[in-house]
Amino acid sequence: MARVERMRELLAGPLDIEHVQEKTAAGWRLVALEWRRQINGEGSEPETGEDVPFGLRVAADCIGLEEDPMEKQVLMLMMELLVQDSPFSKVAQELNQRDFRTRQGKLWSPVSVFNMLPRLIEVGPQMFSSHEWETRRQHFSKTL
Repeated sequence: MARVERMRELLAGPLDIEHVQEKTAAGWRLVALEWRRQINGEGSEPETGEDVPFGLRVAADCIGLEEDPMEKQVLMLMMELLVQDSPFSKVAQELNQRDFRTRQGKLWSPVSVFNMLPRLIEVGPQMFSSHEWETRRQHFSKTL
């Protein structure tokens, strides 16, 4: 099976047909075009290309982000179970038993829990310094 190589080029100006012909002669095949235009006026959103981080949501003013209480509970539970050295499968099972779902509305799996690790690392410092974490830590320290 042949390997497929892909390349994305950003255009600094209009599409140049000569450039397309050069790429075609070099064995490249055009597979997509992406179009965009500036929309002026109220209601236009800046293009960030980023999803809202898990645990946050778009604020009511549609300008900033605010904490999502349900997703914060998910992060807190994940962190608590992982600190207790629970395997990803147990973390997923516990989240599902408590009726927490992913943003896509699906059940948690060990892979989806694993994919949350970068976000947990990102929010860990704030989480560990919160009053809620101190309360949880005292509770699960007694159970160990």
